[in-house]
Amino acid sequence: MTGDATPKLTTSAAFLAWAAAQGIAHQTRTHPALHTVEEAQGHRASWPEAARQGAFCKNLFLKDKKGRLWLIVTLEERELKLNNLAKPLGSARLSFGNAELMWEVLGVRPGSVTPFALVNDHEHRVTVVLDAPMLAHERLNYHPLENTATTALSRDDFMAFLALTGHRPMIVDLVAAAG
Repeated sequence: MTGDATPKLTTSAAFLAWAAAQGIAHQTRTHPALHTVEEAQGHRASWPEAARQGAFCKNLFLKDKKGRLWLIVTLEERELKLNNLAKPLGSARLSFGNAELMWEVLGVRPGSVTPFALVNDHEHRVTVVLDAPMLAHERLNYHPLENTATTALSRDDFMAFLALTGHRPMIVDLVAAAG
């Protein structure tokens, strides 16, 4: 740690207040804690059609053997082979980052990994990788730092969010690149 005194946002309420103050339009729906894609899909089946629009995504917090950190953001139904991702990303062997590192860098716990946690990566330690097919959707859905809610926003507002945090994403079709 470099002693950055900027406080971390660690709750949905704190993040959503920050996003509103930045002019990022969003809609948030609360729900029970959802830990897996399957749980989320099952729960969403009861939502009104309008709330089920857009891309629902999963996120992988990874570390390579050189210590570089990665956040992979992809559509929830995409099958990614971790051992095939390192080369197209220009990294060394990838593995999942542990809970302590995730909390230290992103301020979230396992099960709540989200690109919105980049608001807490003040040192820009994380390389963000967006799976290109996700960006074909006008509306994107992610957890707002906790897995007890889902926040929808436009693709343009999502890209504005990334710019506000100082993160310039790599955009790659991860399935094709890992082919």
